[in-house]
Amino acid sequence: MNIGSLHIKGHTFLAPLAGITNLPFRLMVKSCGCSVVCSEMISARGMFYNQAKTMKLLATDPLERPLSVQLFGADTPSITRAAKMIEEMQIADMIDINFGCSVRKVVKTGAGVALMKTPGVAEHMLKGLRDTVSLPLSIKIRSGWDATGNQAFEIAHIAQNAGIDAIAFHPRTATQGFGGKADWSLIRKLKQICDIPVIGNGDIKSPEDAFHMIEQTHCDAVMVGRASLSNPFLPSQIDQLINAGTYTSPDTDDIFQKMIELTQAYVSHFGEQVGCKMLRGRLSWFVRGWPNSSLFRKRLSQIRSKHETLSLIQSFKADLHG
Repeated sequence: MNIGSLHIKGHTFLAPLAGITNLPFRLMVKSCGCSVVCSEMISARGMFYNQAKTMKLLATDPLERPLSVQLFGADTPSITRAAKMIEEMQIADMIDINFGCSVRKVVKTGAGVALMKTPGVAEHMLKGLRDTVSLPLSIKIRSGWDATGNQAFEIAHIAQNAGIDAIAFHPRTATQGFGGKADWSLIRKLKQICDIPVIGNGDIKSPEDAFHMIEQTHCDAVMVGRASLSNPFLPSQIDQLINAGTYTSPDTDDIFQKMIELTQAYVSHFGEQVGCKMLRGRLSWFVRGWPNSSLFRKRLSQIRSKHETLSLIQSFKADLHG
């Protein structure tokens, strides 16, 4: 599949997840076989004012390429300047614009899914972006503010005419958040009216889900989000199923190894105090549903050092293998 000038091997994208898809997490998912990983949502205005917290989110590594950086914002000048900065920094292979975030503090600024209410603003922004940067551009959208999908179809038409290279579509409404069920039939309808690649997103929890989405909607690729938190091997499994009709599942040793690698990466990237605090939640993703995982999660909530974290992982592994 090609997105603009970018050739992509495979069928999987990692969804941008605020507070989650940081550099260490992206590197882990990439090492497990994901085709394209995406940054956390980056504030264009934060880049505009060179805010330290925002700029830290732009930490990247050549090993994670191809990389998509997602921007959010409500005004064309800050979005176009931020996109130009990313292009000049040479840290990304494509840029995605967020039209889907339904978090109140984002929506009230006119950004995220609020842009789907203002097609004129969206058109001006997307044309400005295309005139400013040569990197491949994509947008990530929702169904809109009602279940018909009409706002999504309108924004997709605007985006394609503006020269946007791909659309990632999460067919839930702005008010659904992550609740309810994604309406895959809207992905099929969007694909029918678009000449550019469409990436399906929503309710992909297994390789079979991804296979069925592609089969039912004819989307060009799939985007996995929350399911990758507990199974970073999911993108690779999806590609295996699409290409070979079967896939292998990681065993517990594979998962424990990723837990160890993520611990080391978080401490290296964020420092021991902050990294271990973040790992209290992150490592619990891997073991949900496992025997005695509640005790592991309880002990995990008290970790303060890298040594303590690694010892806890090894102890849980030994107990599990009995």
